[in-house]
Amino acid sequence: MPDQSVLVDITDGIATITLNRPEAMNSLDIATKEALLDAVRRVAEDEAARCVVLTGTGRAFCVGQDLKEHIRLLEAGDSEALFTTVDKHYNPTATLLATMNKPVIAAVQGVAAGAGASLAFACDFRILADTAGFNLAFTGVALSCDTGASWTLPRLVGQAKALELLYFPSTLSAEQSADLGLATTVVPGDDFAAEVATLARRLADGPTQSFGSIRRSVTNSAGASFEDAVAFESQMMQHTGATADHRAAVEAFVAKQKPVFEGR
Repeated sequence: MPDQSVLVDITDGIATITLNRPEAMNSLDIATKEALLDAVRRVAEDEAARCVVLTGTGRAFCVGQDLKEHIRLLEAGDSEALFTTVDKHYNPTATLLATMNKPVIAAVQGVAAGAGASLAFACDFRILADTAGFNLAFTGVALSCDTGASWTLPRLVGQAKALELLYFPSTLSAEQSADLGLATTVVPGDDFAAEVATLARRLADGPTQSFGSIRRSVTNSAGASFEDAVAFESQMMQHTGATADHRAAVEAFVAKQKPVFEGR
């Protein structure tokens, strides 16, 4: 329903999760965090979803924690709600985005700040409208970083730049984000929806198990020795080698035809 804080649509293999609190710049109150986690878990498990797009409505992608709710919880002394949300909501959501066995796109149509930026960094691709941007806002409210930023950000921009961005947050324009490697591509606002749709269609039509195994291999390698990394690659090769898509692709190659992938 349009009044829900998180919308989910699965059409022709593309699952679109939309943060839908435009009046609050898609900030994350408890209800929205719970709905977002449920949505991400649902599309991760749904075989009909072969590509996932995370986006927002209005002028913000997501500005992170809903600070109005946060202040109310601080004033009420509700430490249970305040200090369990990282483990209950942010961490599992980011982990699912980063590790699900299918590709994930962040369609960043507006500002992404704090945990909102971290959610985008957990995705494979970040398509930015030219009016969008990132802000690592954590120290502005005297908090540490969360939602996987300590892992994803250094891998995107390097440790020294990651510390600089986290220590001294400011809004990075779409162009600056692209220069730093935070954006996969930047497009004019009028072309934004078409660019996202083209990439999502390409991914949804591709070899889903292959994409998922590659992203899992790349993630695994970040904390593995070379020997462990190639051992994991071997596991993923055995997995993809047993898929129907692999067999169909080999047969199409021999027949000099274009393969049609079914994601299995």
